[in-house]
Order: sequence, then C-alpha cells, then structure tokens
Amino acid sequence: MKILALSQKESQDILSNKIYLLLIFVQLMIILGAFGLAMASSIVTDPNLIDQWQGSAILKVGITQDLNGSSLEKNLKEQKLNLIYFNTAQEGIKELGSSMVAMIYLKNAQGDIGLETNNANVFYPVVSDKINMALNSYRLEQKLSKQGLSFQQIKIIKNPVVLKETPINKNSAAPLAIDSSYFVEIMYGFIIPFIVLLPFFLASNIVTDSVVGEKERKTFEILLMAPLSSSMVMIGKILPILSFSIIQSAAWIVLLWLLKVPVYNSIPLLVLLFFLGLGFSGMGIIISMLVDSTKEANSAITLLLFFATFVLFVPLFMNIPSIQSILNLIPTVIIVRMTSTPVMEAPVLLSFIPTVTLSLLIFVIAVYSFKRERAIRL
Repeated sequence: MKILALSQKESQDILSNKIYLLLIFVQLMIILGAFGLAMASSIVTDPNLIDQWQGSAILKVGITQDLNGSSLEKNLKEQKLNLIYFNTAQEGIKELGSSMVAMIYLKNAQGDIGLETNNANVFYPVVSDKINMALNSYRLEQKLSKQGLSFQQIKIIKNPVVLKETPINKNSAAPLAIDSSYFVEIMYGFIIPFIVLLPFFLASNIVTDSVVGEKERKTFEILLMAPLSSSMVMIGKILPILSFSIIQSAAWIVLLWLLKVPVYNSIPLLVLLFFLGLGFSGMGIIISMLVDSTKEANSAITLLLFFATFVLFVPLFMNIPSIQSILNLIPTVIIVRMTSTPVMEAPVLLSFIPTVTLSLLIFVIAVYSFKRERAIRL
C-alpha cells in the first residue's frame, strides 16, 4: 500500500504539471509533422505518385512556340507536365527563378533540343525524370523516323508489349498510406523507432526532475526516511512515469495504424520498450544522485540523451556486414525488424536479451546509488 501511495503521489504530480501535458501535445505535432514530411517527400520525388495525387498542375515546364504541335510536345503532355509557351528561349529562361522548373527549346535547324533547369526547385527531381522520359522517347522517334519507318511502325516498336497487372491476395494486403518504397523505408527505418522511443526519452527527464525537485524543495530527506526499501522507493518513483510512457507509445502505435502505417508485433514491442524505459529511468535516477540542482540535472540529461540518440539511431543508417551481428542487437534495429513485418522470428526475440540485461543492470546501479545517498544523508 505504501508503494502505491508513492506511485499515486507521483502520478498526481505528472498530471498536474502543465509542462508535461504540453509535451504530449508537442509529441503529437512531431508525429503528424514527421508523417506529413515523409508523405510529401515521397510524392514529390516519385513521378507516378505525383500524377496519382493530382500534382501535375504545379509541374510547370516552358517550351518555345516552334515546338508547338511536335512529337516532343506530345510526349511532354503524356508525362502530365504543365506546359507554358514562350516566343523565345530567353523569355522562358528568365522565368526559371520563379515557379517554373525547366525550359525546353529548339537549339538549331538540325532539331537539337536545349534544356535549362532550376535545380533549386523542390520538384526538380520528379520533373527531371519526366523530361528525360519524354526526351528519350522523342529521340527514339526521330532516329526511327530517319530510317524511313512510319508512325504506326514507330508506335509498335516503342510499345512492343502491353502488360496487364493482376493483383494477387489483394484483400490480405495491409493498407498503406502511400505505395512508395521511399515512404516505407523512411517510416519503418527511422520515423517509427523515433516515435515509439520519444516518450521514454522524456521519461528520463521527468524522473530526474522528480528526484532533483525533491532536493530543491527540501523534501528529499522525508522521502529517504519513508518506511520503504530503496528498491521500493525507486519502483514507486519510476512506475507511474514508465506507465505513462507505455500508454503514450501505445497511443502513437494506434495513431500510426489510423494513418495507414501498420505497426506489427505491438505487444513484444511494448515489452521491449518497457525495459528500455526502465534503463532510461534508471539513468535519470543515477544522474539525480550526482547533482543537487535542476540546472545541473538538465545539462546532464541532455548529454545523456544526445549520446543515447547517437548510439540508437546511427546504426539505422549503417550497412557494414562485418559488424551486422552486433548492429542487430541495437534496440532501434530490433524495432525496425519487428514492426515492419507481421512474422517475427525467434532470433529477433533472442536479440532482446542484451537490452533487458543492460536495463536491469542500470536499475540495480540506480538502487545502489539511492542506497548510498540514503546512508550519507541519514
């Protein structure tokens, strides 16, 4: 009952702190912003997606009037580019600094094509792909035409086979916000691990504030004299914060499902997150025992989170076969392997062991630090 009373007191402190509640709203904004950024960047770099999402109107490309009615104009329109006509190439090139992405013109009487682009435009990659496909088609037509082939023959050569796509097991496919390899890679390879870990990053800060706050309010000695063992005090302090963090991560997982980004193996994921949170909270306790002011605690926890971010997220962007077996034990790598597929193999579960062991060790050290501080102060 005593430990429950301490946990209840900590829960009330969290719920009454407007800053902590504001952080939940901030996390929501970060999640929606990250999702929107991944979605937007996937669309603007994929020609098929930008057509699917009716974004062709913003892909402005200038051409000169002497190309009006040409096969190149037809090819550009087939790429769903918004064509703007100019009398001279110079007039169009002057507009490249605004919303226009490229200017296409006839260089000479031999039919050579000139191309000027605005590389700084956000839509440059997708427009460049579309223009290259149109130009390649145009050059092939010109080459075949010079060989004396008719329009129908050229059409057959350009499209020798018409493929019809037949979806298989369409009903069993998971709904995904965007059918893009880039979107899947960025969401599962970075954003999902970041989202589910974010509440636990904040948990270490909350634990530190809670303990150091007791010191600054001169109530820490009262806590030390409570008829509870050091481990029970630690559990009473950490349990509410861990519970809130788990609830937040579970809520973000549900939100991702609603956004059509399925997060698989949620239960094992939450188990792993619990032990990660225990480790982060334990580090917060250890720091709290070493400092006596909130300012010092905030500086120390910032350094800790910076180091933890480096250790956890840099391996996601590494591909070194010689150390891959070690990288597979990093918690974020485990999260990627778990959440991106419905089937979780036994080796993934076994890879939990180092994280669980290290987290329990950190908690034991935190309890020892608290016992030592208790003995000194009493």
